[in-house]
Amino acid sequence: VAIFLPVAFMSGVIGKFFFQFGITISSAVLLSLLEAITLIPMRCASFMETRQQSSRMARFLDSAFERLSNVYRVLLMGALKARWPTLILAIALFVGSLSFVSVLRKEFIPSQDQSVFLMRFQTPVGNSLEATSRAASLIEKYASERSDVIRYFTAIGGFGGGEVNTGMFFVTLKPRSERAESQAAIMNEFREDLKEIPDLRVFIQDLSQRGFTAQRGFPVEFNIRGPDWVKLKEYSDIIVEKLGLTQTVVDIDTDYRLGQPEVQVLPLRNQAAARGVSIETIADTVSAAIGGVRVGKFTNGGRRYDARIRLEADERNQPKEILDLEVRNTHGELVPIKEVIEIKEVDILQTITRRNRERSISVFANVAPGQSQAAVLSQIQELGDKVLPETYRLFLGGGASTFVESFESLYFVLWLGVLVAYMLLASQFNSFIHPITVLLSLPFSVTGALAALYLFDQSLNLYSLIGIVLLMGIVKKNAILLVEFANSKRYHDGLGVKEALLAAGPIRLRPILMTSCATIAAALPPALAFGPGAESRIPMSIAIVGGVLVSSLFTLFVVPAAYSILSRLESPVENTSDEGFWYDKKK
Repeated sequence: VAIFLPVAFMSGVIGKFFFQFGITISSAVLLSLLEAITLIPMRCASFMETRQQSSRMARFLDSAFERLSNVYRVLLMGALKARWPTLILAIALFVGSLSFVSVLRKEFIPSQDQSVFLMRFQTPVGNSLEATSRAASLIEKYASERSDVIRYFTAIGGFGGGEVNTGMFFVTLKPRSERAESQAAIMNEFREDLKEIPDLRVFIQDLSQRGFTAQRGFPVEFNIRGPDWVKLKEYSDIIVEKLGLTQTVVDIDTDYRLGQPEVQVLPLRNQAAARGVSIETIADTVSAAIGGVRVGKFTNGGRRYDARIRLEADERNQPKEILDLEVRNTHGELVPIKEVIEIKEVDILQTITRRNRERSISVFANVAPGQSQAAVLSQIQELGDKVLPETYRLFLGGGASTFVESFESLYFVLWLGVLVAYMLLASQFNSFIHPITVLLSLPFSVTGALAALYLFDQSLNLYSLIGIVLLMGIVKKNAILLVEFANSKRYHDGLGVKEALLAAGPIRLRPILMTSCATIAAALPPALAFGPGAESRIPMSIAIVGGVLVSSLFTLFVVPAAYSILSRLESPVENTSDEGFWYDKKK
């Protein structure tokens, strides 16, 4: 409970995950404690009253455990004789296992095969809705020819002012059991194959990554802030270009959006005055020809409609067609409009975004297959430090910010749980030394978890960290079983340290192995899962299995060796048996 309960009070997105986890596990442990001191003794007494002959299997298991206990006793004697080398070797293995942290992929949550994904696509700015529709038709044709796609849905334009050149494409795949390739592989094929379509950019989004950010839901998201918009665009382009060269991300996009190109009609005032053409006449002529002018009304079906006239559609598609117009001057003469105006095409911004009253450009991307989210975020921060001057800053946002904040919060809570566990154990053992002996089993469980994640090519993510938190509570119980019984042998039976450990070890071997085997047996089925959502259960289960295997071995040998060494730091203790008082000098 000391490990699990603090986890329930974490803040942020990860706190929503761990609140139910911490409360559930803590409640289950407390209820199991209540059952252990009430119902279990009653059941045990009932079973022991029933005189039944042991089965052949029971006798075989008892004999096997007896032989195993004898072997363990011999090995334990060797570990106690070489207690310093044993402890140093264990610490060296733990320190060496920390190297797995640098090679393991680190991400907030693993991508899940949900048989559905979203693709955003974009044609060049200035394209009409019809051009975007033609590009969408090519995407639909490609999707319809794939046997692993069962349905798709397309939506183009309508996502904001001027976004007629963008669209969204939802793809639903066959269930995982009915297709040969994973969703990640299919998404990558979409990404590569659609590059062949000219003037089309696609950004594929894994929907299992959404829900952890109010932004677009990409695992990589950051924004650059500064005072000057032009400089901000230049710096963001440099960072995006350098980030693309690292080949650690794909689908790079920004929220910097240009609107439809704007055609500015600029009157030549001197020429217009010389030809007798007013500025107002020029404006009215262009407005009527391009936008239309109301010339009357008509009624149809009981409804009244405006009658507007303007040029035919094919006569107002290009800016140069404005120059073919004529305008009437004050003398009633028609003057070619190209003699009194000039036309300029300019790009305008669709939106200007601000964060905390600063102009900002956000960048979004997916982590490339096989890459680590943590490594990508580290690269981004390094690029920001190198490229941006003092008045411009880079901030992680969205899923990236959630990733960093959540892991920092989790590490703090884990250390807090260890501190609370130490204080509780110190009060129970009436010692400041032996809680350290018990807690020594925790780092070695991390060794097993990291090694297992590396061997089975799993990432260090939210779910594997849940498994490590579970390990903290599980493996600590095994060490408590051993240390508590050794203390009992010393303080009540008057044995020395070595004799107490040799007596406690073989007796506690069976419950330690039973606890470990039961835990591994419960974690193996999720570790071997392959159905929907298996991506979230596999890393957690693998971390538990690996951690329990390694920590059990260390608990049986390293904890006694550490106990033997640390017991020398204890003050003399009094015997609490009926024979009187004594001082433990058999160390």
